[in-house]
Amino acid sequence: MHNLDAEALCQALIEQMRPQVGPDTALVGIHTGGVWLAQRLVAALGLKQSPGSIDVSFYRDDFGSRGLHPQPKRTEIPFDVEGAHVIIVDDVLYTGRTTRAAINELFDFGRPGRVELAVLIDRGGRELPIAPKYCALTLPAPLPANQRLELEADAAGALTLRLIDA
Repeated sequence: MHNLDAEALCQALIEQMRPQVGPDTALVGIHTGGVWLAQRLVAALGLKQSPGSIDVSFYRDDFGSRGLHPQPKRTEIPFDVEGAHVIIVDDVLYTGRTTRAAINELFDFGRPGRVELAVLIDRGGRELPIAPKYCALTLPAPLPANQRLELEADAAGALTLRLIDA
């Protein structure tokens, strides 16, 4: 598998985004890895607005079959969504269903002028027509469904990626 150095991938994402974002661009991270990334990106890109966070638990299309996540997080959007340039941030893009749920929830807060997607890794296996505008690494072949990539942050905030057999 390719180099999965989370810190290097984060830096690559920052460099992709830098020429495309302005100080008024707003980021919203999807819990949990996307929130960590959004916090990093806001600081590195010098954005004015604190990042928002979204927990898509209640917006997933498989909510009925999966049930509620055992520890749902709070959704917080600390900016006016109406007309804003918003970038949804997630750690790993897989089927696209989490991104779709995040977009649905974001629109409950207003109608953004533009919505883009930034991810650390695109693992393949899309089920919906969703693609990131910013992506640090696209895996050359989709990961098997029984494996997942998980972003972790230690107490000091250092990011690492783990490949987990489900």
